[in-house]
Amino acid sequence: MKRTHLFRGIKIRGHLCWLSLLVLSVACGQRTHTHERKVSSAFRKDQNGWIYIHLQGTPETIGYQHGYLLAEEIVELREALAALLDHDTKKNWSFYRDAGMKLFWSKTPAEYQKELDGIVAGLAAKIGPKIDRADIVAINAFEELPWYYVPWLESKANPQAAQNKAPGNCSAFVATGSWTRDGRIVIAHNNWTSYLTGERWNVIMDLVPEKGHRVLMDSMPGFIHSGDDFYVSDAGILVTETTITQFQGFNPNGIAEFVRARKAIQYANSIDDWVATMRDGNNGAYANDWLLGDNKTGEIAQLELGLKNTPLWRTKDGYFVGSNFPSDPKLAKQETTFDSKAAYTSPNARRARWEQLMKQYKGRIDVEAAKKMEADHYDTFRNKEEGSANTLCGHVDRDPRGTPEWEWGKFYPGGTVQAKATDGALAGQLKFWASLGHPCGEKFAAQVFLASHPEYNWQVKFLRDMPGLPWTLFAKSDQEPGARH
Repeated sequence: MKRTHLFRGIKIRGHLCWLSLLVLSVACGQRTHTHERKVSSAFRKDQNGWIYIHLQGTPETIGYQHGYLLAEEIVELREALAALLDHDTKKNWSFYRDAGMKLFWSKTPAEYQKELDGIVAGLAAKIGPKIDRADIVAINAFEELPWYYVPWLESKANPQAAQNKAPGNCSAFVATGSWTRDGRIVIAHNNWTSYLTGERWNVIMDLVPEKGHRVLMDSMPGFIHSGDDFYVSDAGILVTETTITQFQGFNPNGIAEFVRARKAIQYANSIDDWVATMRDGNNGAYANDWLLGDNKTGEIAQLELGLKNTPLWRTKDGYFVGSNFPSDPKLAKQETTFDSKAAYTSPNARRARWEQLMKQYKGRIDVEAAKKMEADHYDTFRNKEEGSANTLCGHVDRDPRGTPEWEWGKFYPGGTVQAKATDGALAGQLKFWASLGHPCGEKFAAQVFLASHPEYNWQVKFLRDMPGLPWTLFAKSDQEPGARH
């Protein structure tokens, strides 16, 4: 009896083991099938320093594809951002994780919550659970938490604390009508930021969401928006911006700027639609002069999105330029500490150069002219041709003054890190030109720079060489992508 009982026990255990293996095999097969189904419509292509990714499907699927294709880059970006913010704001990454979840998660629409969680899941499928939801929210809120929320928070504890820490990044213009070669819209932008982060602003995203419009944009790994911003949608909406220097103000009850910007470009059919979305739930963070165009009508606009003031200008024959200066006197007085008469500052010097170039190129503005303007090195205050903090193609790392108006010291390793340009014809095909690094083509050599400026050695782990790479034409994907990843 004992042997029989033992034999039966072994037999039962054998069946259990076999059934367990079967269940595990089926489960693994289902997971593999689910994974392949999610990534089958996505792909990645690296070109001239850019990472082009095509994402398509439901919010969960788009997020999963994103996290899977850019897994290593997202983790590396998080470490770089953590180092930068710890040094510049004296707040660690844990602070930003908590702040992002506290301020923004509950006010983020379910569609984008699913996409953000999808990024986490896709990354985990590629390299393991290296990030979580709080990380990816903090990454997306990189512009608004440190430079708007933190100064506001500090002013609550100390009313004398300065709130004017908002950076001034980017040079941009939009033109139409008699100002352009063919009478259609031309729009261009170059991204100014610290080289440490800007070297990682190297994603071109072809986004095909389940709902709303298809969008081609530049971006950073982990972002569900552009961030710097340059968008072209299949509704014919063209968008870029430059930040407002020394802006102060934040509404903790508002909706994250990264959510509003993504929602606006995905669902807007007109300039009015886009503006309404950005004003709805405006939290004052990442206060920008938004330059807009509607390719269907040829109309362009400028939305100066402060917190208390949000003026809008529009025209079908003219131009708008941006270089981090506020345009509306009321907004400038009530919401900034910016001095519009200080000709030596970067925003004002670049504004003067924009006005010169617009007049010089009137009637001849096209994409090739835009490329030249974005690479321009004329310093209107110093009256010489040399890349500096005052030139449209910015080289603050060469400037002995730095840009104290947004707390960049002497020879700060920052300035222009990439550029984009498009026109009505290209935008109608969801195409734009992009250049990584300084659009003038000049190289930034990290080790050479640090040897001369050891005060920035705290960046040594993350600061990289930044060659000026050639302009490259990017477009929506016309093929039916397979599982290329």
